Amino acid sequence: MTIAIFLGALIGAIALGIPIAYSLLLTGLALMWHMDLFDAQILAQNVLEGANSFPLLAVPFFMLAGEIMNVGGLSKRIVNLALTLVGHVQGGLGFVTILAAVMMASLSGSAVADTAALAALLLPMMVKAGHNKARAGGLIATAGIIAPIIPPSIPFVIFGVAANVSIGKLFMAGVVPGLMMGAAIAITWWIVARREGASTPPKATRSEQWKALRESTWALVLPVIVLVGLKFGVFTPTEAAVVAAVYAFFVATVVYRELKWDQLYHVFTGAAKTTAIIMFLVAAASVSAWLITVAQLPQQLIELLQPFMDSPTLLLVIIMLLILVIGMAMDLTPTILILAPVLVPVVQAAGIDPVYFGVLFVMNGAIGLVTPPVGTVLNVVAGVGRMKIDQVAKGVLPFMFAQIGVLFLLVFFPQLVLAPLRWFYS
Repeated sequence: MTIAIFLGALIGAIALGIPIAYSLLLTGLALMWHMDLFDAQILAQNVLEGANSFPLLAVPFFMLAGEIMNVGGLSKRIVNLALTLVGHVQGGLGFVTILAAVMMASLSGSAVADTAALAALLLPMMVKAGHNKARAGGLIATAGIIAPIIPPSIPFVIFGVAANVSIGKLFMAGVVPGLMMGAAIAITWWIVARREGASTPPKATRSEQWKALRESTWALVLPVIVLVGLKFGVFTPTEAAVVAAVYAFFVATVVYRELKWDQLYHVFTGAAKTTAIIMFLVAAASVSAWLITVAQLPQQLIELLQPFMDSPTLLLVIIMLLILVIGMAMDLTPTILILAPVLVPVVQAAGIDPVYFGVLFVMNGAIGLVTPPVGTVLNVVAGVGRMKIDQVAKGVLPFMFAQIGVLFLLVFFPQLVLAPLRWFYS
């Protein structure tokens, strides 16, 4: 009965068009009423405590780092480096998109920010070269969702806080899956681009390649600093976010000198607005998370899924299919906040590593960013490229199926995630 009330209140509120954060609060109120625990003081206390988390401080600083990179010229130089390296091959601009997306993912961790930058810089070039606009937009969208998987990752921070899982281990476990997602769409692009016969930019000279590498070195050093710092315990993931923001600010203002003082207001307010949305969601979800624990919903769900508990792979397949469907109607952050506290105890009871599950969960939710009707990243590409969302959705399909293939490959072969993680922490 408790599960039915939780799902009914949440789905009903969302169906009425109530924003997700308020839907979560209403769901918490419904559970309080059902359990005869209603107390305004408890409600307020959980909302405040939900946002009062040291690990969550990583969110505003990673958002700020991403804003600075886009305005301060770091993203532009990474795209230019990718262009000089692989732009001349058949379908080269597509490979530039993928390579740039992987490199940018290691800087910001925001799918929306990376996709907006890639679409603004590369979509006009791809269309001018003769590539199908919808397919090019679909490639950019699926390349953009690599950002939540390769560290640093804002969704990993949120998952770690919501499910009480090590954020540092989530960061390290995401490296190989993120690269596999990039490789999957690169192979798919190689297949589809051969039929288009689009023109390619001239091959860059060795001096042009070295120049692009020198100019982008300052940007490329950042992920090295973050990964090495985490590996040797120099700083926590939260402190890594501060390092990333300060380093990006230094490079953008002192080295590249593209970030002007009069732009700082817009940079800070942009990061603050996005952070406020995420933090309000987290605060609202904490009420439901507390009540989920009190009502022992994970234990009830374990009982319902008992027939599958002896087969972890089958259980994961069922959960991944469920998240795929939910991801079509819900954004990544609320999906994590709603489902992670419920599902993590279930997979742990089945003997599944919670870090491994967290990587699969975030990958799955990231794919939901390019599925209609919600598809936040789809809307970004459609807006920047001035296309209808159904056009972009059609262009996304071959690349999205390739990434879903990677997801289920990791379901059946967990060592692809766990072995590199053990090596890193050995």
